Amino acid sequence: MSENIHIDNLDKKILDIITKNARVPYLEVARECNVSGAAIHQRVQRLIKIGVIRGSEFKVDPALVGFKTCAYIGVYLDHPGHYRDIIKKFREIPEIIECHYTTGNYSLFLKVYTRDNEHLREILTDKIQNIPGVVRTETLISLEESINRQIPVLSE
Repeated sequence: MSENIHIDNLDKKILDIITKNARVPYLEVARECNVSGAAIHQRVQRLIKIGVIRGSEFKVDPALVGFKTCAYIGVYLDHPGHYRDIIKKFREIPEIIECHYTTGNYSLFLKVYTRDNEHLREILTDKIQNIPGVVRTETLISLEESINRQIPVLSE
């Protein structure tokens, strides 16, 4: 967090409430925080402007729209300096929903959703492993997502 960004306890309480339910009305947040609805609106707009809140979105359940296989793929590169070019290629593969440049064994770590294991094999062999600079991959298939939550804002 930048030094010129100040998040006070009211901001943290607002963030705690709205990250648990993005559809909660500002007036309900205001009641819980003992301030006006206008104050909540102004605070949220400020948090958006300074980049603490990044976007708002509806979360789609991948399985319910036909993407039943979640996998994590560790990617080994021939030269780590080529990662920016490879990331550009990864952006063209819609099944890749996250890509992290990491320390450790892998240069890049991906999260992908595919329709099934056959689709995963196609993405791996026909797309990811065909990108120049990708030396090899290691794939872990998720059997179940046990935790999926926002970062805690309020310390307990």
